[in-house]
Amino acid sequence: MRRFDAWTPSLVLLDVMLPDTDGWQLLAWIRERGACPVIMLTAMSDLESRLAGLNAGADDYICKPFVAEEVVARVQAVLRRLPLVASGKVAAFGRLRVDLAAREVTLAGRPVPLAPRDMDLFLLFASHPNRTFGREELISAVWGADYAGSDRAVDLSVNRIRQALGDWPAEEGEIATVRRWGYKFRVRR
Repeated sequence: MRRFDAWTPSLVLLDVMLPDTDGWQLLAWIRERGACPVIMLTAMSDLESRLAGLNAGADDYICKPFVAEEVVARVQAVLRRLPLVASGKVAAFGRLRVDLAAREVTLAGRPVPLAPRDMDLFLLFASHPNRTFGREELISAVWGADYAGSDRAVDLSVNRIRQALGDWPAEEGEIATVRRWGYKFRVRR
């Protein structure tokens, strides 16, 4: 924890089973401090543990034993998604402010905490207001073409974003579900 604050890493590889604390607590601690990408690297390979890690805000989850080249490729994929938007533009949607370059979202002046992948998805939406995106398009743009998981990851991410934006008035905007297709960041113009 001291090293995290001192180094401000670009990415954290995190095991769940640690000597002084557990990885779940450390992941929550990191999420409280910002959007640093976290990849869980652990022997806990059951589906429940993998889903718990991803739902708690991990950007990826790699089970032991692993192949080093795959770990490197997954780290590169997560880091490649970080500068998804770098336009320097600040968008305003009612009380919601989105600084695309700084990767910051505020609602009524208060920061909206989002996990890195959720932030990537939200910045994509905010960059294209009122555009409908299909799930496959979102997977490719945010998770990467090499993503082999379920497209339900989009639904989980959207649900977390909606929870984070819970105080945003619906008359100012919303992430709307487009049946049998995907999602739209619907805002008033």
